Amino acid sequence: MKVNKILKIILGIVIFFTLPSLLFFGCIYYKYNEDLPIGVPGKQADALAYKMLDALDYEAYKNTNHIEWTFKRRHHYNWDKTNNICEVYWKENKVILNLNDIDKSKVYIHSFKNESDMAKDLIDKAITYFNNDSFWLVAPYKVFDAGVERRLVKTKNNKEALLVTYTSGGSTPGDSYLWILDDNGKPTAFKIWASTLPIGGLEASWSNWTTTDSGAQLPTFHKLLVFGLEIDSVKGIQ
Repeated sequence: MKVNKILKIILGIVIFFTLPSLLFFGCIYYKYNEDLPIGVPGKQADALAYKMLDALDYEAYKNTNHIEWTFKRRHHYNWDKTNNICEVYWKENKVILNLNDIDKSKVYIHSFKNESDMAKDLIDKAITYFNNDSFWLVAPYKVFDAGVERRLVKTKNNKEALLVTYTSGGSTPGDSYLWILDDNGKPTAFKIWASTLPIGGLEASWSNWTTTDSGAQLPTFHKLLVFGLEIDSVKGIQ
C-alpha cells in the first residue's frame, strides 16, 4: 500500500510540473507554428537582398575591420574581421579563434595557455558560440555568402519578403529565415525555421539599431516571444 501511495505522489508531482508546460507549448505551437513558405529564386529575390544591404550601408560594414560585442552579458567578442580572427571570452576561458584555420586557434584558462584535451572542447564551444552570437549581430550582411539561397516571398499583406536558406556553413546548415523589411528595405524582423527550434516561423525582432564608428549598422536587441536577446558594448572600427 505504501508503495502505491508513493507512486501516486510521484505521478502527481510529474503531472503537476509537466502538464502546464505541455499546455503552454501546445498553445504556442498552435498560435505560431507555420510551414516554410515557398519562394521564387532569381533576379527579383536578389534585387530585394541588395535593397536590404543598401539600407544597411553594406559598404560601411565591408570596410569595418574590427567588431566588438557582448551577447546576453555572457559571451564577449573581439573580432578582427579583416584577418578573420576572433577572441572569445566567457567565464574563465579565452579562445583566440582562427576562423581561417581552426587548428591555429589558442586556448587560455585563467590567463594560462592550455593545450590539453580540454582545449579542443573549448575551441568547439567557442565556434558554436561565435556562429550563433555573430549571426544575431550581422545576419543581414550574410545573404550573399557561399551556400546561401535567396527567394522572393509574398506575405499575407501582399508585401515582399526575403527568404534566405543556408545550405552549408555555420553550426546548423539547412536553417531558413524570412526577412521582414520596411519600405526602405531595412530589416524589422525575421521568421525562423531552424533545427534547434521545435516551432517553425517564430518571429524575432531586429530593432534598436546602432551606427558604429565605422558606419556599420548593427542591432542591440532582439525580442523572441517574451524573451529578449541583449547585445551590449557594440563597436565597429574601420
